[in-house]
Amino acid sequence: MIRPLSVLAVAAAMLALSPTSSLADRAKADACAAGLSPDAKLIYSSIIGKMAPGVDLVATVKSQARSLVMAGKLERAQARSAAQSAGACLEQAL
Repeated sequence: MIRPLSVLAVAAAMLALSPTSSLADRAKADACAAGLSPDAKLIYSSIIGKMAPGVDLVATVKSQARSLVMAGKLERAQARSAAQSAGACLEQAL
């Protein structure tokens, strides 16, 4: 026999672990990104889909900015400031 209280406890746990909160964080990060420079938006858009709890944000942004510079998609002179701006928005998605 299943106890009604245990069913409620399981349902509450499932709601607590649902992706709803991450969607709200993503919306907040996307709103922040709307005001970024084109270079920062490039970094942001190339990383946002990979964001998850536990990701080393600094290392991820640094690595992606470096890759974009090496690929000729981002000027080295603008890379640091663009990465910092993108990182500030990406941080809101965590």
